[in-house]
Amino acid sequence: MKFGLIRERKNPPDRRVVLSPEACQKLLTENPKARLVVEPSPIRAFADKEYTELNLQVAAEMEQCDVLLGVKEVPIEALIPNKKYFFFSHTIKKQPYNRPLLRAILEKNIELYDHEVITNSKGVRLVAFGRYAGIVGAYNGFRAYGLKHGLFVLPKAETLTDQQALISALNSVQLPNIKILLTGRGRVGNGAREMLDAMNLRRVNVGDYLTEDFHEPVYCQIDASEYNKRKDGVRGNKPDFFANPHEYKSNFTRFTKVTDFYIAGHFYGQGAPYLYTREDARQPDFKISVVADVSCDIDGPVATTIRPSTIADPIYGYDPRTEKETDFKNAGAVAVMAVDNLPCELPRDASIGFGEAFLKHVIPAFFDRDQEGILARARMTQNGKLTERYAYLQDYVDGTE
Repeated sequence: MKFGLIRERKNPPDRRVVLSPEACQKLLTENPKARLVVEPSPIRAFADKEYTELNLQVAAEMEQCDVLLGVKEVPIEALIPNKKYFFFSHTIKKQPYNRPLLRAILEKNIELYDHEVITNSKGVRLVAFGRYAGIVGAYNGFRAYGLKHGLFVLPKAETLTDQQALISALNSVQLPNIKILLTGRGRVGNGAREMLDAMNLRRVNVGDYLTEDFHEPVYCQIDASEYNKRKDGVRGNKPDFFANPHEYKSNFTRFTKVTDFYIAGHFYGQGAPYLYTREDARQPDFKISVVADVSCDIDGPVATTIRPSTIADPIYGYDPRTEKETDFKNAGAVAVMAVDNLPCELPRDASIGFGEAFLKHVIPAFFDRDQEGILARARMTQNGKLTERYAYLQDYVDGTE
């Protein structure tokens, strides 16, 4: 089995890679039957030289590989027919902008494996960049808070080398006695919490967060069962919420009345209630002045997020009165950080973490006849057709949905 580490070609450029030099070396050591070629890249977070220094082959020979590993969508013109590809295709939700890509994959008889659907038998994702989205998102949120209120200026995350450098920068600033709310306890939420804990911020429970005043900055981490309640008044729980989201309504506004800075790191499922609406944001007691929306669902559960922002221009303002974008420093404006590709700002750390998971969960499947069904569940196309698991995309491919 010959693996190829492809060059990222999508614009804007993405410097992440599926496998770091050390991960490539480990792959070959642990799997004697494996071979690997790294395609040269001028933008990758790890320079070509870092691969060659570990005696890894760097060459433009992807046509000779069996399995091609990438991060973002491969441009249609760069797709090599009759290959196995791994990348985030952004097609499983029928995203209109990538319909031509999926059609081309089928036409070129490509076997597509999407990172987003690499799961275990219970449907839990096994490889993801979510932790790093949370890490960078929290940092960017504090940066936005300092700029919004004229308190401090932090460097952009993309100019710093790693997570430890982000932490050092955060620990150089003095925060006022603010209340910080974090939603989500998955990879994203817990990644953000790493940064809050690294700042030695005090974590408080929901009851104290809602009712107490503090003489120091504090944070509270909550999950779906704590900001939603059943419409019928029966006590709900997280499993019930995910199984029956339509039976719930948001109980989030009790938090908006006391929160200064909100980090959205939750997963939002189809049919779930919005956390807060545009009407909620107009209320006189809506206190949130800065939102770091790591989840970044546009015109969705976090009403102040009206568009994604970019690494180059990460912060915009939302005017609750007009429901329009404005200067984030304006009085009454909510500063919104909604960069939708946050791990790109920490490409080396993110690539190392992703590669560790890929080596652990995916690579063995190529050499044990896929005993755990990892490849079978992630295989979207085969022999020029959608696999049974992804047959629901046929109308999307046909343009009839």
